[in-house]
Amino acid sequence: MLSPADLATLPFDDWVNAFVRGWLVPNFRPAFRAAQVPVTLVLNNLNAFLLFVPMLLTTAAFAAVAWRVVGSGMAIFTLVGFAFIDMIGLWPETMTTLAMILTSVIFCAVIGIPLGILSARSDRMWKVMRPVLDIMQTIPSFVYLVPIVMLFGVGMAPGIIATIIFALPPIVRLTNLGIRNVRSDLIEAAHAFGSTGWQMLWDVQIPLALRTIMAGLNQTLMLALSMVVITALIGAGGLGLVVNTGLGRLDVGGATAGGVGIVILAIVLDRITQGLAEKAKVGRVSLGRSLLGLLRFQGSGGSGSGAQIKKAG
Repeated sequence: MLSPADLATLPFDDWVNAFVRGWLVPNFRPAFRAAQVPVTLVLNNLNAFLLFVPMLLTTAAFAAVAWRVVGSGMAIFTLVGFAFIDMIGLWPETMTTLAMILTSVIFCAVIGIPLGILSARSDRMWKVMRPVLDIMQTIPSFVYLVPIVMLFGVGMAPGIIATIIFALPPIVRLTNLGIRNVRSDLIEAAHAFGSTGWQMLWDVQIPLALRTIMAGLNQTLMLALSMVVITALIGAGGLGLVVNTGLGRLDVGGATAGGVGIVILAIVLDRITQGLAEKAKVGRVSLGRSLLGLLRFQGSGGSGSGAQIKKAG
């Protein structure tokens, strides 16, 4: 039985090569190289700062945050885990990895949250964004590296750009979901009290969707952590380079040490961001109750304004 390939074959790989090498790279590589300047600036400053701060001070700061948002058990784990990383000689690489992750998450938040808000406020925008996000999430992570190298070169900044592309979809999707799931009666209450579009967004929708947005930020952070390890293949540093070097030399101990460092850092960052999401849940419940109170007040014949809603939040 004939298949489509028996009738005709499509040189799809040749088309992609012609597009990238023949048109995109010659015409737009200077623009792409210029676009990595802010990424390089943030990354270099964060990396220099984290390497400058003493290990004990950084560990104490993370332990304090973990104790505040998660609990004493996580604080102890942070102290022990970071001490272990320092004792096996991987503290500088861990701070470089942390700088790469923070840079990626910062740019993902700056880009992804506005895109999620626009998608939630416009069905047409969401119809455009959804297939783009599907493609970004389903393309294997290694596939990003080839065009990134051709357009941006090699090094840490191109690795961060690949990480941003790879880790962006969750925060866009969950920001859109969180804002769309804000209860309609609360939206109507805000409208009834004279809230403008911006007041509705900043004082009602974002606070009530904050837990979902934080969940998206958590997922983005975890994807960024996995991707910065892979970007060691194109010259990025940090713990990913330790693992990649150990793999190339069949150094089981070195690769395992780098992997353990990644696991410890991942657990600490994951638990802290989850704790922040739980804190956001408390604020969401408080604001929701305030708005419901205002709605009941309106139903009983009271009057108010958008300022009252802001004060209630």
